[in-house]
Amino acid sequence: MKGLGKVFFLFLAGAMVYGIIEILWRGRTHWTMAVLGGICFVICGGVNEYLSWETPLLLQCLICAILITAAELAAGMVLNVRMGLAIWDYSELPFQYQGQICLGYSCLWYLLSLAAILLDDWIRWRFFGEEKPQYHMV
Repeated sequence: MKGLGKVFFLFLAGAMVYGIIEILWRGRTHWTMAVLGGICFVICGGVNEYLSWETPLLLQCLICAILITAAELAAGMVLNVRMGLAIWDYSELPFQYQGQICLGYSCLWYLLSLAAILLDDWIRWRFFGEEKPQYHMV
C-alpha cells in the first residue's frame, strides 16, 4: 500500500483511536473529533517522518503538540464558534483562549503525541515494511 492508501489507513487508525480515547475521557464524542484526531495523527506521523531519527523524541512531541493545538483552535473556531456546535468549551479552564484551546490540553496533546508517534512508527514498520523505529529521547 503506497501513497494515499497508506495515509488513509493511518488516518483511520488515528480517528478510531482518538474517538475511543475521547469516549473514555469525556464519556462522549462527536464525529468531527474522530476526523480531527485522524488528521492530527497523520500530522504527527508526518512530523516524525520528516525529521531524522536523531531528532529527540521529546522535541518531536513539542512540535506535534503545537500543531495539534493549532488544529484544535482552527477546528474550534469553525465548529464551535462559527457553527455553534458546542462540542467543547474550555472557557472555565485557566490559560484558555476563547474557550477553544487551553494550556492544560496542550500539555495533554504533548503526551498523546508521544503515543501517536510511537503508534505511527509501529504501523509503518509492521504493516508497510518501513524502517524499524529508533529513538533518541533528548
